[in-house]
Formats: sequence, structure tokens, C-alpha cells
Amino acid sequence: MSLQQNYIQRLHELLRQSTAPDTNAIKAATATLNKDFYRSPDCIPGLFEIVATSPEQSIRQIASVELRKRVSQKDGALWLAVPQNIRHTIKSKSLEIVINEPVPIVRHSFSRVISVIAELELGVNQWPELLPWLQQTTSSPSVVHREVGIFVLFTSLETIVDANPTSPMSFIQHFTTLIQDPESLEVRVTTLRAMGILSQYLESTNKAEIAQFQSLIPAMMAVIGAALEKGDTDGVRHGVDVFETFLILETPLLSKHIPQLVEFFTTVGANTTYDDEARNMTLNALTWVIRYKKSKVQSLNLARPILEALLRIGCEEEPEDLEDDSPARVAYRAVDSLATNLPPSQVFQPLMDLVHQYIQSQDPRLRKSALTCFGLAVEGCSEHMRPHIQKIWPLIDGGFQDPVPLVRNATCVAFGCLTEWLAEECAERHAAVMPALMSLMDKPESQTAACTALDAYLEVLGSKIVSNYISLIMERLSGLLNTPQTSLRVKSLVTGAIGSAAHAAGEELFRPYFQSTLQRLQPFFSLTAEGEEQELRGIAMDALGTMAEAIGKENFRPYFADSMAIAMNGVTLGSARLKECSFLFYGVIARVFEVEFTPYLEHVVPALLESCRQTESGEDFALSEQFADGFSTGDSGTPGVESTIDVDDDDFDDEKALAVNSAIAVEKEIAADTLGTIFTYTKEAFLPYLEPATKELLELLDHYYEGIRKSATTSLIEFIDVFQSLAGLPQWQSGLPLKVPLPETVKQLIDTSMKAFLEMWETEDDKSVVSILCSNLAETLVKVGPGLIDGYVDQVCILLVKILERKALCQQDPDQDDADEPADEESAEYETVLIGAACDLVGAIAAVLGSDFSPAFTTFLPLMLKYYHKNKSVAERSASIGSIGEVITGLKGGVTPHTQALLTGIGKAFDDTESEVRSNAAFATGVLIEFTEADLSGSFLPILNSLRPIFSIPPGSPDAAFNARDNAAGAVARMIVKNHSAVPLDQATVLPVLVDSLPLRTDLIENKAVFAAVFHLFRVNPSAISNFLDKLFPVFQYVLDPSSGEQIEESSRAELLQLISALNQEMPDRVAAAGLRHYIS
Repeated sequence: MSLQQNYIQRLHELLRQSTAPDTNAIKAATATLNKDFYRSPDCIPGLFEIVATSPEQSIRQIASVELRKRVSQKDGALWLAVPQNIRHTIKSKSLEIVINEPVPIVRHSFSRVISVIAELELGVNQWPELLPWLQQTTSSPSVVHREVGIFVLFTSLETIVDANPTSPMSFIQHFTTLIQDPESLEVRVTTLRAMGILSQYLESTNKAEIAQFQSLIPAMMAVIGAALEKGDTDGVRHGVDVFETFLILETPLLSKHIPQLVEFFTTVGANTTYDDEARNMTLNALTWVIRYKKSKVQSLNLARPILEALLRIGCEEEPEDLEDDSPARVAYRAVDSLATNLPPSQVFQPLMDLVHQYIQSQDPRLRKSALTCFGLAVEGCSEHMRPHIQKIWPLIDGGFQDPVPLVRNATCVAFGCLTEWLAEECAERHAAVMPALMSLMDKPESQTAACTALDAYLEVLGSKIVSNYISLIMERLSGLLNTPQTSLRVKSLVTGAIGSAAHAAGEELFRPYFQSTLQRLQPFFSLTAEGEEQELRGIAMDALGTMAEAIGKENFRPYFADSMAIAMNGVTLGSARLKECSFLFYGVIARVFEVEFTPYLEHVVPALLESCRQTESGEDFALSEQFADGFSTGDSGTPGVESTIDVDDDDFDDEKALAVNSAIAVEKEIAADTLGTIFTYTKEAFLPYLEPATKELLELLDHYYEGIRKSATTSLIEFIDVFQSLAGLPQWQSGLPLKVPLPETVKQLIDTSMKAFLEMWETEDDKSVVSILCSNLAETLVKVGPGLIDGYVDQVCILLVKILERKALCQQDPDQDDADEPADEESAEYETVLIGAACDLVGAIAAVLGSDFSPAFTTFLPLMLKYYHKNKSVAERSASIGSIGEVITGLKGGVTPHTQALLTGIGKAFDDTESEVRSNAAFATGVLIEFTEADLSGSFLPILNSLRPIFSIPPGSPDAAFNARDNAAGAVARMIVKNHSAVPLDQATVLPVLVDSLPLRTDLIENKAVFAAVFHLFRVNPSAISNFLDKLFPVFQYVLDPSSGEQIEESSRAELLQLISALNQEMPDRVAAAGLRHYIS
């Protein structure tokens, strides 16, 4: 290997120059290296010579980094251009160099050179010496040799296994010794990392390998424990990363050790003698255990011990900066993960036991932790909490009055969570809550938390309630804005609360405050400094949009142009937060002004598309162009990717390197969502942008951030809905092939989108994304008709069956038993949402296919009925029966073959403890009677007996009880219309009960069936119904009175007026006395 000495000297000097603290020198060296050296294969032996001989550590380091890149450049093309004898020499001497290199960082960098050479050579059997050398060094009595050997093995392991696809058992046996190396923690940590790679090659069918690997799990945990004791944070990070790899693998490597793993992570997380960063890592890993091994956590009843540990950690002090992590904050996230991944019955009761215990403590930190954790659990347990809400209010009321600000502020957080998920229950308590929040806003130490809670609370209050407080609210909020001492942070929260107040109040109540409020907000629109100033400006923009919507188009028109100018200026300032807020403003203003927004499309839409196209990266880790150029020279081997700093992996901050700019991700999420909103309200004016917008949204369907995937999905489905509506087609008709053909352009948009949706659906691992997709498809399907799924019915049905069988990718848990899930097993609430969305889509498909769906319903019916079980959640039981009712409505006569199975399945729900479920049972039974061609007359009496208790409503019952009564009335009415002679009209439990249930209170759609029965009886059995005219006349008056709202459809109204006219001929005085004559005159 004889390169001219001056070539090597010049290369050496250029490498030294590229590390100099001189930007111009770096750029000059980079340019020369790229032009004169890195295009020639000679650079490989040249760099190798420098690594082997340079006395300078920094030069050996950068030469190693560059050598690795040159070897891998263009799939090894440069390496293969080196003469074979020189390549052989390099391979041979590399093993000597790496052993003799005294500096660990250089040794690690050069080990990676060996790994890329191995990647190119082992596959063609050109480096037979490597494996024996690895065996020798990793078994050497020399600690240094073992450290070098295991690191080279670690970096080359993927290549070795790929090139020698034999059983990994030999590696497992070898690692059994190395993972317990008595002298070197480095050997043990690197072995653990190697086992993380090897785990990805294990086959779940090879029980012996799995068992051998599982036997080493305690030793692997011991490695992390040793790194903790030694204060080796990097070692802890590497170990936790490996376990997180194990957690996401389909091969159940951790099944037998979940209790020990949970205990280990909670113990470490609670140990305050360890570094906070290390504790954060282990607590974050605990969150992964909960998420990815939920079936094991559930079956082993681990929620209680986990909560006991987490609530104790939650007592610790938190940093002031909301962006900083701490053990307490990571523990809170783990509580949230428990609540959202496990059935609420496993989380809520043990949590409340601990909360009640902690809330009695004299230590305010315990009370703060209890309330915070309670609030975080609301999202996943809200439906389970609902029946117990009265027992929860004393916690909140007491927390608001706590003498310690820390506890009061935690109470505000908890209450904010309650308002999001239990809005109606919170709104009912306004008389107690509003004074408490107003009082807290007077306390400087609680202003921030109180404003945040007030903002959330106002979102769920209607104008009727807010009318009692609007004057006090605006006085208090305006006062804080006017106070010079108020911080920018508090002003931001106050401004947000003002926007929510406008939303809650509406036009009449808020209009008197608009002008003065706008004047107070005006200075905020010119703020430009990063941080709190831009945050305040963004929130002020949000509030302005909310106020515009509150006071209406005409009142806001004078401010329209100036407001748009402010928003568009915000987009130009380079702030992701300001762009996000401007985009939200665009959506609101488009909704308010509709086609009048058209002139702004040429400015707004390009900005939205540009946002969708941008890439995200961790800003904190961004390097200047010059700095990056200086350390990354030439072709990195990755086409189309700019070179970035390349340092040894062990000295690289993985979290920063892999971090994404969450602000930009949220900006893109809002941009994607806004595109759909703007098309919805500007309609034809948006058409020139439809194609490029569709293209960008399709690209976002596989984005790593689920929020962006959801927004892109929603907007694409909105595009289909609006575009189809612009075609001016007749109303669709059920069934396939299409009876109302779609224009080619509409069909093309549907095809492009549906293919992308189905591809995403099959690979989507996030339940909320699949739920959104199913919900949006169901909603749009009944608008667009069968054309939306023309050509895709089978694929959609297959995917829906997977969800109902709990076999979709987003539902998979590798550690779940192979046996089918027990029918009575409770689900996490997010799982329930997914099941409900899938059932809704089944109902929508039935609606657009009609009787064509009947054969497929044979498969779906038992799957849907499976979710009706006494131990399933209310939401699942309700979705099961309710969706079946929708399917029946869609099938119409096609339901006939399923009649008996449906009657049996639905009938069980009449005994349910929840009115919501009984309501759906009544509806489903009614429509089954209406549409089936089978004669159900013989079942009318048992059905009437099942319906009878629903008509008896105790005082103070919830709206769901009245909704159930309305549906029961609809069911009785359908029986009468179907076969009145089979209904015992003369019994006191039939017509008197039906008439007494009128007028309907909540489910007004059932008025069509009820009045159809009334009209039917007047035609076929007037004597039976005439006895109830004194009660029916007030009902007629109520449904016809415009002040009652739209109670009945136009066709029912017309027939009712005909009936009144006929009755007027017979009994004019009674009709006049009932106040009905003027409707027919």
C-alpha cells in the first residue's frame, strides 16, 4: 500500500484544517477535499494510513469518520475500486489498529469502519478472518481486548447475522458469558446493546431460542442497575433503549418478566439518589411497558402497585420551565398511559383509593400529586367516572379552597381535565365553580392556573349560563390586561380566556365588550420577539378569530381586511407558533365569511401548502452551514440528503439527533386541517388549488406524527364531500353498481384518496388515527353515497372485521394469549372509541348498499353482538346495539334473513342497567319490526312487556331516560303500523302509555314513526284513537307551533294538517278550543 507521501501529508493537513476554529479555513479545506480527494478511491488507503500513523487524536478521529463514509459511499463503489490486494491489507491491519488504539472514542469510530467493510465483504465471503478474530477477542483474558471485540461485534452484528443466517443460539450462548463480565461494565453494556440487535432476528416459533434469551433478562436488568450505581448515564440510556426495543417486538421476549421489569423501573424511578435524567429514562420505559404490554399489566393486576409508585414520585418538585422534564412529569405521563391503555375499572378505583388517602395528608406535595394524577386519569376513565361524579366534586371544591397554592393550582389542572371530558357535568356546577375561579384569579400565585382553568371551563358553558357571569368575567380579565405588573405569560392566558368567553357568550352578550377588548389586544398584534411575545401575539390572533365568530360577519366586517393583514404578516415572521395561529385564524374567518374569503386564497393557500411540504428537525441541534460543512465532507452515501455532522454514535446525543421540531409538526397539523376547512366554505373558488392540496395531504398520510395523519385524513375526506357536492348530482340511491354515476373527476379524487386510506389503515398502529378514519368515512359515506366505496367494499369490510375481531395492527399486543379474548373482558376507553367508530362505519355501509349488504351482515352480526355483554363498558354496549339498529335501517327488507338472530340479540339489551343502551334496543327493535318481511306479530306482546318499564321515568332522571322513552314510543308506533290488529290497543299499557309519552322530548326523529301510527289508527281504527283527542290536541299544537322548533318533517306536518282539517269538519269547536284552527285556515 504505497501512496505518495506528499498525498498523505496533504490529506493530513486538510483534515487538520477542517477542524480549525476558522470558518474560511474549514470551507476551503472542505472544498479541496471534495474536489481533489473524495472522488478518488485513493482517499481510502490514504485515510487508513492517517488513522494508523497520525500522532494526533483529533486527526485519527475525523479520519476514521471520513473513512467510514468513503467506504460506504455509493453502496461501496469507491471501496470496490480500491485494488483487491490493498483492500486485503486494510482488512488485515484494521484488526490490529482497533486493538492498539488507546483512545476509546477513536477506537469506537474505527470499529464502525470495520463494520461497514464487513457489510461489503462478508456477503461475498471475502473476510473469513473476521469471525475467528471476534471470537478470540471477545473471549480474551484481556479486558481491553474484550471491550474492543464486543464493540466491533456489536457494530457488525447485523451484517454477520445476515451473512450467516444460522441459528442465533451460538450468539446467545456467547452473550450469556459476556453479559456477566466480572471486570468491565463497558463489556456488559455493549453486550446488552448487541442483544438488542440480535433480538430482532429471533423467531417466535423457535421456543428454545426464546427461552434461552428470556433467561438472560434478569442479567440485562442487572447491567442497567450497575450503570445506575456507577453514574453511567450513557450506559443507562443504552440499556433502556434495548428494553424499549424488546417491548415493541412481536416476539414476546419479556412476557415472563413483566412484574420484575415493572418493579425495577418503578424502583429506579423513585430512587432520588440517582441522576434525574436516568430516572426519567426508566420511568419513560415504564410508560412503554404499559402501552406495549398492556395485556400483561392488566392480567397481572399491576395497575395498583404502579400507581402507588407514581403518585409518590409525583410529589417531587417540578422545574419552572414547562418544556423541561423531571421524574414527577414523566410519572404523570405514565399515569395517563395507564388510564388510556387499561380498562378504567383497573385504574379508577385504585387511583381514587390513593387520591383519598393522599388528599388527607398534611403534606401539600402529596395533595398536589393526588389531584394532578386524578386529572390526568380523566381522559381514559371519563365514562367510568361519570356515574361517580358526585363523589368527585368534594375533591375539587376542597382543592380550590386549599391553603397552599401548589394544591390549588393542581386542582385547577384537574378541573380543566374534567371540563374537557365531562363537559355537561362540569357546566351544571357553575354556581360553585365560577366564584372559586374568580377568587383564585385575585391571588397572584394562582392566577396562571386559574386563568387556564377558566379558559377551559368557558369552552363548555353555553350563553345561558355565561349570561350570569359575563360582566364579572370581562371585568376581571380586562383588569388583568390593564395591570402593568401582569406578566406576558398571564396576559397570554387571560387573552385565551377572553376568546373562550366570546365563544361562550355569543353575539348578543359579547358585542358590548368587543370594541374595548379589541383595543386592549391591539398592541399584542405587533409583538415580534421570540418566546413569550410571539406566544402572546399568537393567542391574541386566536382570540380575535373567536371574537369574529362570536359577533358575526356583519359586525366584524370593518375589521376583516386589517385582521387578515395581521395574520398574513405573522406567517412571514418565521415562527411556527405564529403560523399555526394564523392558519387557525384563516379557518375561522373562512367559516365566518365563506365566499367573501376568496380574494385571500392566492395568499393563504400557498402558505398552507408550503407548511405541509416543510421538513421538521430538532432546532436545538441544528448546525450552522459552515460548521456542518467543516465536519461533513463530500458524499455521505445517502442520495438527496444533506450532509450533517458525523461523530461517533456513542458520543452523539440520540435524543437531540432524533428529536423533531414539535412546533413545526403542530403547525403542519393545523395547516392540513385548515385546507379542508377553507375548501368547505369557499367551494368553487378553491378548485384551482384542489390538485396540489390533495397531493400534499396524501404525502402527509404516512407522517410520523399521528396528529398530522388525522388532519390529513379529515381534510381529504372533506375534499371528497365538497367536490362531490359541487357536481350537482341527484340524490344517491343505495346499492351497487351505481345508479347515480359520479363524474370522472370526482371518481379520480375518490380513487386516489381511498387507495391511500386503505394502505394507511393496514399499517396504522395508532388507534385514534383509525378511529378518525372510520368516523369520517362513515359520516361522509351517507352524504356521498355508495360511490365512495365503489370498488373498495371488500377491502373496507375485511379491515372492519379485523377491528371487531381485535386483530387490527393498532390493537395488537404480542404478549396477549393466543386464545380469543374472553367475551366479558373490559376494554380501555380508547379501544371502545375504535370499536364504536368501526360499528358506525358498518352502519353507514349498510345505509349506502341497502339489501346488497345482507350477505356480509352474516359475518358482522355476531362480531357486533359480541360487544354486548354485561361486563363491557356502556359505550361498547351502546355502540353494539345502536349500530345494529342503523344497519337494520340501511338493509330494509334485506334484514329478513337475520330477523330471529337480531330479535334474540337485541332483546337481551332491554334488561340493561343503562338508559342509553335500552334506548338503542328500543330503536333497533322498532326498525326491525318495520323493515323485516318476516311476521313478528307473535312477538309483539313480549316486546311490549320489555318496552313497558322504559316508559316509567322517575323524577330527576337524566336525558338518556327520556331519549329511551322516545325510542320506545317509536317502537310501539311501528308495531301499530305494521300490524295494528296484533297490538292490544284496548289495554291500558299500550295507547294510554304511548299518548302520555307525547310530545317526544329528545329524539325528535321518532316523531315520524309516532305520527305515522296516529294517522294509521285514524284511518283503520278511529274509535281506538279518538278517545285520546283531549291529550293529542295539545301535542298537535306543540309540534305545529313555530316557537317549538322543527318537531316534525314536512311530510308529517302536511298529513297532520289534513287530519286536523278532517277533525275540524267533525268537531270544529274542539279544534278551535285547542288553538288549532288557525293552522288550517
